[in-house]
This record gives sequence, C-alpha cells and structure tokens, in this order.
Amino acid sequence: MKINYKRLITSLVIPQLAGLIGSVANITSLDSWYLMLNRPSFNPPNWVFGPVWTLLFILMGLALYFVWEKKNFCTKKMIRAAMWLFGIQLVLNVLWSFLFFYFQNPTAAFIEIIILLGVIIWNILVFYRIDKKAGLFLLPYALWVSFATVLNWMFVVLN
Repeated sequence: MKINYKRLITSLVIPQLAGLIGSVANITSLDSWYLMLNRPSFNPPNWVFGPVWTLLFILMGLALYFVWEKKNFCTKKMIRAAMWLFGIQLVLNVLWSFLFFYFQNPTAAFIEIIILLGVIIWNILVFYRIDKKAGLFLLPYALWVSFATVLNWMFVVLN
C-alpha cells in the first residue's frame, strides 16, 4: 500500500487540533472549580487524561486516513458522509470539554456525552463498512468515552 503522506499528516493533525481546542476549556478549570468537586473513587489522576487522549486522537486520525484512502473503492458520497460524521463527533467531543469545564455544567455535559457516544458508535459502524481497520481503530475511543460517560454521571450524582 502506497502511503499518501499529505493525507496521513492531515488526518493525524485534525483530531489533535480538536484536542487542543478542547484543552482550552480545561485550562480554565483544572486548578480551580474542578478541584472543588467530589470525585468518584475510580476517577483517574489528572495526568492520565493527556496521554490517553493523545493516543486516542492518533487512532482516530489513522481511522480517518484509512477511510479517506478508500475513495477509489467507495462512492464519493459515502466517503464524504463518513468524513462529515467524523467531523460531527469531533465537534461534539470539543463541545463536551466546554460544557463540563468552561461552563462548569456536568449535567449538560452528561446529556451531551450520551449524544457523543451515540455518534461515535454510528461513526464506528459507518467507518467499519468502508474499512474494517478504520472502524476497529475507533473502538478504544468508544470504550474511553463510555468510561467517561459513567465518570461524568458520577460527577453529577456526587455534586
């Protein structure tokens, strides 16, 4: 398989940029409001989130690349729809950070993360139909967001 480096780099950068935008919301709260919250016993230490999200964004970028490279094997309409869906879930991902951290609203973030998880699952199914690897590369993301959904719910309950 010939690697299209321009597409690969673009595919890897897009999710990392989304992560960077989302982290802007976190910066405003990690040293203040967030410290005051009651946490569930299974809440990971803060240092875990950066490396986990970096890895997940890399896997997401690779999944995007695999789908983008299938343009000769699928209709343009199918690839375009899959890429739009990917973009929607990225926007929802960023929105969660702003709802939870910037607006300090765990309840709104919980409602939004349920929608996000549904879109991620839909994205996995669409990507899997185009390229099995692409769908499988999004599974860790879905698992992590599932955990984050439970964690978010516990923040709502405990606070």
